[in-house]
Amino acid sequence: MESQHCLSSSPKMLILPLKTQVIPSGSVPRSPNKPPFHHNVSLIVSLTVGTPPQNVSMVIDTGSELSWLHCNKTLSYPTTFDPTRSTSYQTIPCSSPTCTNRTQDFPIPASCDSNNLCHATLSYADASSSDGNLASDVFHIGSSDISGLVFGCMDSVFSSNSDEDSKSTGLMGMNRGSLSFVSQLGFPKFSYCISGTDFSGLLLLGESNLTWSVPLNYTPLIQISTPLPYFDRVAYTVQLEGIKVLDKLLPIPKSTFEPDHTGAGQTMVDSGTQFTFLLGPVYNALRSAFLNQTSSVLRVLEDPDFVFQGAMDLCYLVPLSQRVLPLLPTVTLVFRGAEMTVSGDRVLYRVPGELRGNDSVHCLSFGNSDLLGVEAYVIGHHHQQNVWMEFDLEKSRIGLAQVRCDLAGQRFGVAL
Repeated sequence: MESQHCLSSSPKMLILPLKTQVIPSGSVPRSPNKPPFHHNVSLIVSLTVGTPPQNVSMVIDTGSELSWLHCNKTLSYPTTFDPTRSTSYQTIPCSSPTCTNRTQDFPIPASCDSNNLCHATLSYADASSSDGNLASDVFHIGSSDISGLVFGCMDSVFSSNSDEDSKSTGLMGMNRGSLSFVSQLGFPKFSYCISGTDFSGLLLLGESNLTWSVPLNYTPLIQISTPLPYFDRVAYTVQLEGIKVLDKLLPIPKSTFEPDHTGAGQTMVDSGTQFTFLLGPVYNALRSAFLNQTSSVLRVLEDPDFVFQGAMDLCYLVPLSQRVLPLLPTVTLVFRGAEMTVSGDRVLYRVPGELRGNDSVHCLSFGNSDLLGVEAYVIGHHHQQNVWMEFDLEKSRIGLAQVRCDLAGQRFGVAL
């Protein structure tokens, strides 16, 4: 018998500490419209699932719907959830309304397996896939027990290198789809804040009552009723209207930022992606403006064969002896009603382990979507550091404000 999740005991607000971790690319399924990565820094929350509780750690992904856990222990994936040890674990039959009515926004539709159970397939950036079943169990968050939450219990079959252990047990889908974690919980909003110093943070489910902070600026979520081939209808889509370098708006027509008749060109806020990706014409305008502004203070890496993560081709050589980067121009993403300013060290990203003689390599932390075959603008979590990000589902809007996330954590009693 399929249970309904019970929220009667849950409070109006739940808080979870966040941390960041390098996750091998093969271990996190990415829907086909997501940028593929070799090593991606991900936002992780820790909680317990099942009866008795088992420890799990999950990547927070506002770009995915189905939450899932590795359920098949292998040598390369030691951190798994064992459904046979949980007395509250329940499989979901394919005749269930959950399977038939609530999976329509999955990138790959749910199906029926030989045991008449609801079968889910997750696709990966390297074109491999993982199969499993939809199931439900109790999720323990803080002092709350939430029963009957639906997730995918996945076999860990991957084509990535077996020596790269995945440090997370699964993924917490946070988009607007019917079976996302936040949709199932029924909270009117959720927020997160990532510290820019040690990359810890907090995830807050519910009303934050942020009266102590600077007011949030809101940008509306863009919704379309007609299905279009390239438009993700359950993503957090906002309207990017322009880009400023050193407070000067780049001369790009507003129409460049609007989705076309196929839905290509939407702007998604994605906590499951590390960097920000812009469609070719916009990326090229930003690249040349940034290059002009930095020509006197930074040395460009002249190597046409080096493109960081396949999409970032503006990189610089910085002497290892130079402890501090020069003053860099700020880059501001201008949304309808709100702005996100990327300044200082976050404009450039030091490529781990990349050395040229006595120089380290730093790349512009914006990439070219066209080089990845991604038909969208994607705002990643690297540029959301020290920004309070509120996803207001009730009013269909995203609120943002520059804050010190370590102080925000202290305010909510989370030691970051």
